[in-house]
Amino acid sequence: MITKVRPLQSCLLVFALIASAFAQQPSTAPSVDRLRKDVTYLASDALDGRRTGTQGATDAAQYITSEFSSLGLRPGMPMTRVAHSRRAVLTRYLQPFPYVSKVELGKGNLLALNGHPVDGIATRLGEDWLPLGFSSNADIKTAEVVFAGYGISSAGLKYDDYAVSNVKARVAVVFAGTPDGDNPHGQFLQPGQIRFKAAAARAAGARALLIIANEENLKDDRLARLSYDNAGEAGIPITVISRALAKQIINAELPELQKAADARTAAESPLRQPLKGLSLNLTVNVNRVEAPSHNVIGILPGSDPKLKDEAIVIGAHYDHLGRGGQGSLAQSEGEIHHGADDNASGTSGLLELARVLSTQKPKPRRTIVFIAFSGEEEGLIGSNYYVNHPVVPLQNTVAMINLDMVGRLSNQRLVIGGVGTAAEWRSMIDMHNLVQSATVSLNAPPISPGKVASNQPFIVGANGRPVITLDPSKRFSLTLNEDGFGPSDHSSFYAKQIPVLFFWTGTHTDYHKPSDTAEKINYDGLALITSFVANIVRDIDKSDQRPTYKAAQVQSTARSTGFRVYLGTIPNYADSSDGMLLDGVRDGSPAAKAGLNAGDKIVKMAGRDVKNVYDYTQALSEMKGGEEYEVEIVRAGQRMTLKLTPEKR
Repeated sequence: MITKVRPLQSCLLVFALIASAFAQQPSTAPSVDRLRKDVTYLASDALDGRRTGTQGATDAAQYITSEFSSLGLRPGMPMTRVAHSRRAVLTRYLQPFPYVSKVELGKGNLLALNGHPVDGIATRLGEDWLPLGFSSNADIKTAEVVFAGYGISSAGLKYDDYAVSNVKARVAVVFAGTPDGDNPHGQFLQPGQIRFKAAAARAAGARALLIIANEENLKDDRLARLSYDNAGEAGIPITVISRALAKQIINAELPELQKAADARTAAESPLRQPLKGLSLNLTVNVNRVEAPSHNVIGILPGSDPKLKDEAIVIGAHYDHLGRGGQGSLAQSEGEIHHGADDNASGTSGLLELARVLSTQKPKPRRTIVFIAFSGEEEGLIGSNYYVNHPVVPLQNTVAMINLDMVGRLSNQRLVIGGVGTAAEWRSMIDMHNLVQSATVSLNAPPISPGKVASNQPFIVGANGRPVITLDPSKRFSLTLNEDGFGPSDHSSFYAKQIPVLFFWTGTHTDYHKPSDTAEKINYDGLALITSFVANIVRDIDKSDQRPTYKAAQVQSTARSTGFRVYLGTIPNYADSSDGMLLDGVRDGSPAAKAGLNAGDKIVKMAGRDVKNVYDYTQALSEMKGGEEYEVEIVRAGQRMTLKLTPEKR
């Protein structure tokens, strides 16, 4: 008698029939249990969110170091002295890079008001005003004061507070926020951010910027938390002032000022003129304190006498957002952001790849460099430092593979970026996405690819455990992106013309929130991705020829920038106060045609001084497509001027 097996029963029976077979996979298969162990620790409360420069990040680095050491990987840093202790050896896995973890108030901070109607008013540091962490230090005497609305300047939005408020050589006083209020989808969201307010004030020639707090009590305001984002100084002093002090400075009720703040309706407001009889003395002194911050580097030496001098880099960042603040999407600060998917998942995959590839036989022919980066959330700081201080020369680095947020595989959907950066990538990916291991189906004869009923369950896997798929011919439903640039560490390598691949399972509602926790990770899917990456690395390694670098087609994986023009520059987001360094220039772009190169530092553009990426963005927002502009750069210590014509978006 033949009994019909229902699809769910079929699926369960299939698992039972082949579970033992998968259990007999060789020891070089990724382990779900180890992946879970690594993610659970890295995303635990004990590591406090792994913010770069904190003890939690240091503990995570020590954990990764210990794992690399236990696998017998060679430390990435050279021995600088004779050292035999285990502690000294473990330290050599750590590549330190400069990172400002906090700012502190120095001595002599002062804000004094002179003249009617505030003559003799003593301001209290921390009660009435406070410098912001990215403020430049300065000592300003008897400066005139001008109210400048919201301090927003956006050519794209046809909105410019400084067109009606002459702040040149004066101190600007502005409201925090935007004319859109608290609307998170308002058109002024980006130009209304504090960094862009500072850049706009500096571009308008202001000597300093005072930002009126939103909260009645200054200590309750977000701006009154002395912090630093490692994106460079503002170029002018920036402070937050209490609402009470603002009222005294401008001699007006703040609700009335709020109504007058919109430049579109209050262009002739007398409040936009220098406040008669009032001057300001301002001394700002903030100290930036560096903290130990490290990439963790382990090296598996190649076995081939010739190819061992070439390297494949496999990377993942281990840092996250600590207890919120800059970068967090949580409604309030203070909770631990666990970062299980972002990026304990990629770090655990990195550790498994190190184990799998270091224990396989035969050994890889090329050297494999495993790097756990820090500072990624702060602007790719760690990976940018590495490509400028590599342990294997970049000209010998044949490819970089990056795992970032690979823990939420759903419906077998996997995104791979960078496929246009090497001629071989697409065929290699397609080949390894085909299921070449046994596929089992009940009540059906052997089935050819492409002739499968859409509701028939199948089992695939090279990860030690079976995984269900409805397509027996493919392990993953792939989304392939050409571009080698993107919001993760592979961008630093592609900017140096190294072929890259970026593996990602997509964003989700827990992204950059405390709720990104270990129990939500799809560990079977993570193991399957790790196995997939291992196969691609083996394929790169077995070829005598290195992957053929290509300049990839530009593809955007993020929302529009909102700028009206396109230049094709790749900014470096690291700390800077003397110009904006270019990590790269896209081939065929206006920047390339103008003669800009990677390594150039833009110091002036479209008539605006550029000290950091925010000054650059401010200048970019004012440019028009098809018009020629001068760009001043510093190249190899020499200042030079180029002509650049942006393209209209």
